Amino acid sequence: MARAGITADRLVAAAAELADEAGFEHVTLSALARRFGVKDASLYSHVRNLNDLRTRLALYAGGELIDRIAAAVAGRAGRDALTAFADAYRAYALEHPGRYAATQIRIDQSLIADSPALRRTAEITYGMLRAYGLSEPDLTDAVRLLRSTFHGYCVLESAGGFGADRAVDASWEKGVEALHRALEHWPSEAQA
Repeated sequence: MARAGITADRLVAAAAELADEAGFEHVTLSALARRFGVKDASLYSHVRNLNDLRTRLALYAGGELIDRIAAAVAGRAGRDALTAFADAYRAYALEHPGRYAATQIRIDQSLIADSPALRRTAEITYGMLRAYGLSEPDLTDAVRLLRSTFHGYCVLESAGGFGADRAVDASWEKGVEALHRALEHWPSEAQA
């Protein structure tokens, strides 16, 4: 079958689709080669190896995620920005489980510095938190709290891990409100 039209960008887009359909762990060069109707070796002129492909997928998905978050938080501050940020994060994680899983892999620090999407993620996240009057090292601590809370909730929700009768959306809203209050009353390093 013809190899025409295969590019690194098309491979990454196909990997994103495959990740959502079958799971991030099933994104392999062999699976993508089958999708394109070519031999595995044909893909090595576009990506170095599986790790390179998965890293590109993580950056791609991270860019999609931050674009969604940026659109949601634009023109907002405080509670409104936090709620918009959280809801956009959760929606992406639930709509694109494989892509979301890709955003959680560890990426080489040198690639992070060169990634506009990852720099933008930091800018938007830290900008939202500065509206709460936070500065370093409290900003880093707050980012870690938000990421771990959002990630944990999304992973549990997508796995069906919430069995109580209470609506999952109601618990999410209450959790985001609790985070807002925690950020408003953050125990600053300067106060310690």
